[in-house]
Amino acid sequence: MDRRRLGLALPALLLSTPLARPALAQGASLGSSLGSSLGLLARERGITFGAAVQGRFLAADPAYAAAFATDAALLVPEWEAKWAALQPEEGRFDTAPLDAILAWARQRGRLVRGHALVWHEAMPPWLEPALAEGRARAEGLLAAHMDRVLSHARNQIRDWDVVNEPIANPAGSDVPQAGDAMLRDTPWLRALGPGYVEMALRMARQRDPTLRLVINEYGIEEDTPDAAEKRRRLLALLRGLLERNTPLDAVGIQGHLQLVRPFTPAPFAAFLAELRQMGLAVLVTELDIRETAQAPQDMAARDALVAERAYAFVSTALEAGVRTFLTWGLSDRESWLVKEPAVALKDGRAHRGLPYDESWQRKPMWTALARAFQGGNG
Repeated sequence: MDRRRLGLALPALLLSTPLARPALAQGASLGSSLGSSLGLLARERGITFGAAVQGRFLAADPAYAAAFATDAALLVPEWEAKWAALQPEEGRFDTAPLDAILAWARQRGRLVRGHALVWHEAMPPWLEPALAEGRARAEGLLAAHMDRVLSHARNQIRDWDVVNEPIANPAGSDVPQAGDAMLRDTPWLRALGPGYVEMALRMARQRDPTLRLVINEYGIEEDTPDAAEKRRRLLALLRGLLERNTPLDAVGIQGHLQLVRPFTPAPFAAFLAELRQMGLAVLVTELDIRETAQAPQDMAARDALVAERAYAFVSTALEAGVRTFLTWGLSDRESWLVKEPAVALKDGRAHRGLPYDESWQRKPMWTALARAFQGGNG
């Protein structure tokens, strides 16, 4: 199927699904925008807005569920579709947590995208030793996982991150890789060789000819030498795949932004243009913003900096033709930026890198996204 046509199919479907009007329990948290939502504002311009979701909170936290019902037209399971969740023991699949999200989405007319079929993290303890047993064993494990997962979710998930974070981090990045290899050194690379990305994409297409197949990557957004090098490596990988007629429909740009790293629209826009010239759709899949240790003490000043970066990034992507945006969660309350020690602020403060604060109050980042979706007005 033509990549450009397929890239447009999911947004078109989303435009036909009902989106709840705001119904948060604490109505005051919606402020003066009570009649709006990010999903509705985006939809008015043919844009899809969504967020990563955790199923346990959908069931247990009414404010959490209400915010997703209000703002998110598209959901991506934060954990429930990763290998460790779906196949905790070899051959034993547990789809119940994913199924709960799918049921919630189905009842509300939402679509769900899948994340992720091949990744070097979120692997169950048994998987890496099994991959090390040889190429034939590794290929069989990947095929069996795809057989079960893609068939199980086929009726609802039409868009998958097939390979997540395949590109090696160059020297100078936060987590550099030794040497100068293009691909990240992972159990998948060691088991299957550099062709594992192509293998995974072909396996996915064989199992579902109409699925949108995505390569998802981070660290390629900002104006730094290591980001520029990572963009170069990703473009080289994509060109090679397409030259070999490998099935690939889209690139996911995660958008885990850091205020300590400068963002300049021009190089990012040029990169997006190259992707689209290849015939690939582009999605922003995991947007959030990490503050710096030198963040101001004043909360309003902090929020203004986050909102400024969010608007600059999203408006640049929109101008370059990106039409799907997901944040990695909606609220600081359950954000990995707060929960993950490696990225959390060290002074006791919590990152404020998502549209809602921990009390489900809309922040300036919410307004910045709304303004970008409205074309800079308001």
